Amino acid sequence: MAPEFVRACVREMQGYEPGEQPVAGERVVKLNTNENPYQPSERVLQAIASVSGETLRRYPSPKADGFRDAAAKLHGVSREHIITGNGSDDILTISTRCFIPPGGVMAFPDPTYSLYPVLAKLEDAKALPVAWESGWSLPIDGLAGSGANAIYLANPNAPSGTFVSPLKVAELARRFSSLILVDEAYADFSDDNCVALVQEFSNVVISRTLSKAYSLAGLRFGYAIAQPAVIEQMMKVKDSYNCDALSIIAATAAIEDQAYAKSTWENIKSERTRVSSELTQLGWTVLPSQANFVLATVPSGRGKEMYLGLKEQGILVRYFDLPGLQDKIRITIGQSHENNALLAGIKMLSAAGKAA
Repeated sequence: MAPEFVRACVREMQGYEPGEQPVAGERVVKLNTNENPYQPSERVLQAIASVSGETLRRYPSPKADGFRDAAAKLHGVSREHIITGNGSDDILTISTRCFIPPGGVMAFPDPTYSLYPVLAKLEDAKALPVAWESGWSLPIDGLAGSGANAIYLANPNAPSGTFVSPLKVAELARRFSSLILVDEAYADFSDDNCVALVQEFSNVVISRTLSKAYSLAGLRFGYAIAQPAVIEQMMKVKDSYNCDALSIIAATAAIEDQAYAKSTWENIKSERTRVSSELTQLGWTVLPSQANFVLATVPSGRGKEMYLGLKEQGILVRYFDLPGLQDKIRITIGQSHENNALLAGIKMLSAAGKAA
């Protein structure tokens, strides 16, 4: 039982549950937490190797200005449009602290990233899920009329991989005066993004991460793009040195090597098409994805059994024991040999099921 001196909202809530991680030395095909299956850019490894003891002796740049300059150049904005964080989850935490008061409301389409309601409850705020409309369409009326202090929109969405066009997000921004945080963790695998909306709408904040697109999930680095007046307020609530010297140097090297990053994105998108096609041929229903994963419906409807069966073969995928998702598994797109192992494992389980 939790001690009484723990905040009531913490005692009563369930924390966020990350995807399972294999123990050191365990050999698995890991397709459950949406990491990029390729190594980081060689420039990243060289940048880390060149870090001096003097760099580590001193505090890092409190605002990660070197990275902010590189990100500003990439996105065609100024340094003042950028704030950095210890992963995009830190950006989400900063945003929740900054924009949602105790007793306030965070709205989001549902189902989506399960960290959102946790962050709301930590601020003693209410989490307000609004069901997606048919075909995973954005519920603009429901969100705009929610009375929320902020709307969090994962785009592409997790766990579905579906995408809301910038035109639809702009329509929501016109009808909703408070914050709209567009969580673009998977945007680099998509055909479009919402960064341009920042110039038009002061209430739009774009969150990005280097975990997926830049193969730096183990480094923890993210950033947000918004109008300078908004970034200025977000700076007030971040930790003093929320990004360490190594991560700033490595993240800067990563986004400056766009040629390498884009080559991995193209490989992943090609494999995403192949995996989706082969699963469809096996009788699965696969949602069109703009992310580096697919959400696929198991023909038998027994998503948990498929997840456990693959796990027994050393293949990790993600299963969500939630309404509307229990007949599905989420599959991170790996390299071709990893995807081949996945497909072979599914065929084995399907054959065993028919034999039974």
